[in-house]
Amino acid sequence: KTIGVTGTNGKSTTVSMLAAIVCAAEQPNAWLSTLGAYVNGREIRETDPSRRFLRMTEEAVASGVRTLALEVTSKALKEGFAQRWPPSVAVFTNLSRDHLDLHENPEHYLASKAQLFISLLPGGIAVLNADDDNAALIADVVPEGRSIQRYSAQGNAAQLSAERIEISLKGTRVVLSPSSLAEALGGELLLQVVGDVHAANALAAAVSAASVGYSANAIKQGLKDFRTLPGRFEIVAQTPLVVVDYAHTPDGLQGTLCSARSLVGESGKLICVFGCGGNRDRGKRPMMGAVADLHADHVILTGDNPRYEDLDEINGDVLAGANGAGAKWQVEKDRGRAIALALDVAGAQDIVIIAGKGHEQFQDVGGSVRPFSDTDVVRRYLVESRENLCS
Repeated sequence: KTIGVTGTNGKSTTVSMLAAIVCAAEQPNAWLSTLGAYVNGREIRETDPSRRFLRMTEEAVASGVRTLALEVTSKALKEGFAQRWPPSVAVFTNLSRDHLDLHENPEHYLASKAQLFISLLPGGIAVLNADDDNAALIADVVPEGRSIQRYSAQGNAAQLSAERIEISLKGTRVVLSPSSLAEALGGELLLQVVGDVHAANALAAAVSAASVGYSANAIKQGLKDFRTLPGRFEIVAQTPLVVVDYAHTPDGLQGTLCSARSLVGESGKLICVFGCGGNRDRGKRPMMGAVADLHADHVILTGDNPRYEDLDEINGDVLAGANGAGAKWQVEKDRGRAIALALDVAGAQDIVIIAGKGHEQFQDVGGSVRPFSDTDVVRRYLVESRENLCS
């Protein structure tokens, strides 16, 4: 069976959580996301996405994989992927502004996502986020002969709903509202990963896995064993706490900063390093500026992947969203120097969020794609700092 996961944020994490549940059930597993394709933990290396998908499915069949977990992007759905590979379970994480350079407007973006649910196989299951208003629109297009299940991180009515979410540096505890599935799961989910967004992803994975017959024990253990993906609220240093995150949409950045804010002590500050991509949806830039201004104490605005667009113009769009009454702002166009600046000013009680690029190992500037990794920059800075202290 194929479990297809779509939405704006949380797709990769939800898919990899599903793979962890399958692994906990002691079954062979296969999953595909923007991070890569894997069969039983082994990466399928192909530069062409179509060949990578075909090789993964061939090896999955040969390995006896029962459940295939797929991240399905709006681009793939727009190109007709769901009609050619209809899922048994379709999962909707959330929808917010993104990819309007590819889709004409938000309605077309939603319509692309809806294709996954329209294409559900007979007897299939739609798993919807009860906290997102767009879920009602998705529910309207689910064909007859398919069922709908829901999850909620905000206490809304659902097959699995969070009564409260407790976050610490040790992980995340999701206390579940009463339901038959919640009772089977022992009333809580324990995660090693940190953040409200991971709680929502875990709820989605739990409902999806239960819908295709995975036991409560496998679900609990798989989610407990799951370790964060590269660049998804990835903690790369402890003192100060430094987090690299892929948040590149207004909602994504807000979720990341709010999770970080809950971890900042009374004497600590929240420092955010981010930028916006060039030759992409220009309208989300001031929205992201407003989010950073509202939720961070200190923002260092920098480059992301400017591509062929002038970085000063990109940053000007971002700054238009900051009203000046919130965070302290600095601009450092060189991303490596911006990260170093944040680490220079951060105190032991502060948290540094480096947002936008996450797992990416490159930076696209003027059409020149060069090696660049946020996590590598942080680790190199920390090594050099220790060497300077010892010299």
